[in-house]
Amino acid sequence: MTIQEKYLKIVDEVIEKGPYKPDWVSLSEYEAPKWFRDAKFGIFIHWGLFSVPAFNNEWYSRNMYIQDMEEWKHHRETFGEHTKFGYKDFIPMFTAPKFDPKEWVKLFKKAGAKYIMPVAEHHDGFQMYDSEISEWTSVKKAMRRDVLGELKEAIQDEGLVFCESNHRVEHAFFMGHGCEFESDIKQPMKLGDFYWPAMPEPDNQDLFSPAPPKEFLEDWLARNCELVEKYKPSMVYFDWWIQHDSVKEYLKKFAAYYYNRAEEWNMKVGISYKHDAMMLGTGILDMERGHFSEAKPFYWQADTSMAFNSWCYTEQNRFKKSSDILQDLVDIVSKNGCLLLNVGPKADGTICDEEIKIMEEIGEWMYVNGEAIYGTHPWRVQEEGSTEVVEGMFSEEGRKDFTSEDIRFTCKADCIYIIPMKQNGEDIIVKSMGENSKDFHGIIEEFTALGYDEQPEFIREDDRMIIKAPFVKSDKPVVYRMRLK
Repeated sequence: MTIQEKYLKIVDEVIEKGPYKPDWVSLSEYEAPKWFRDAKFGIFIHWGLFSVPAFNNEWYSRNMYIQDMEEWKHHRETFGEHTKFGYKDFIPMFTAPKFDPKEWVKLFKKAGAKYIMPVAEHHDGFQMYDSEISEWTSVKKAMRRDVLGELKEAIQDEGLVFCESNHRVEHAFFMGHGCEFESDIKQPMKLGDFYWPAMPEPDNQDLFSPAPPKEFLEDWLARNCELVEKYKPSMVYFDWWIQHDSVKEYLKKFAAYYYNRAEEWNMKVGISYKHDAMMLGTGILDMERGHFSEAKPFYWQADTSMAFNSWCYTEQNRFKKSSDILQDLVDIVSKNGCLLLNVGPKADGTICDEEIKIMEEIGEWMYVNGEAIYGTHPWRVQEEGSTEVVEGMFSEEGRKDFTSEDIRFTCKADCIYIIPMKQNGEDIIVKSMGENSKDFHGIIEEFTALGYDEQPEFIREDDRMIIKAPFVKSDKPVVYRMRLK
């Protein structure tokens, strides 16, 4: 029996004796775990072999083999011809002498994150964990450390939720362009080769052809089973190509296996997916670099990076402002979502100053205002204001700046939180909370501006509430807590 066969046998055995079966009808019994519903904010970690060249973005392994890409030219000028220095030759350079998982996690916790999701394997095919299936791992090569295992221990020591992300399905075609010219990527290849299978890259919109070899798909399922068996993550995240027709059978089998295993282990877990890879309600829908424009009846996740251009550290990174990230967090939470914010450490294991600063500023805000985020749910009105939130993935580059007229609402227990996106001493007008409002008829017992000693004044007129707090001056969201009788 091969190692892959061993894990495929585990999948079948767990499915056979568990309540979940590999079909959408059975998987629709799934419910998003409470820890996720309450967490609202997590940290994604894109750290891998692509962190060594640190150029443009985390797709370096693909783009360096495409002759009209900037990465192609950069690679030849910096590292040499592709026949003499291929992507695999970055492995000995990835020694990460300053990697300290405990320090990372302390920083993430201070930022206010409740769950942490390292990338176990990205599209490039290099595993950041201890695998008996593969030789191309951080344990057997590179820094010779079990990155995922060390991070899991640090995450759980800090009382946070450990998750993991696997992007291997895209590896089926990710290195394929290297076969189009003389390089270190050559056919034929076999199972176990670093670049295998290096099939031709499909059209991004084609969900049916070409399909990866069956051997690759079985290997994909076995690897994901191995990750669950060894590391017991509370969430598994799959990236975009998981919706391909050829993957459906294996994805359903993984979901049934994973949910059944969680039942055995008394764990509450989730699978994060994109597009329509899974049927709505069988996992947790993820919106990459985008939002919904209104609250949804289901729990969802938005994932984005601190940099506009990349998920990994590069010397070209263009970083966002913490105020913009916090405004996005508030918008997402008000619409029943969670924000998964990415950090991209450097190859040496350090986190750059820009990302540290962003996380520290987020943490300062969350320390004061976190009660309006954690464990909350949408109010009957989610938003006011004229600044349009563009719905859909990859929409954040066109994002317009919010104003003090843009307000979001969350609620929890006996409190409604009124959250202007910014304020510079001007009055805040809340149209949903006038005396004759169709949305609010409560009796207000307490009205407080979180983080301020001064007491705000509020006046309710027929068609609006006016909040007067001239002492509030912030480019970040401002939280007013309204406690009801």
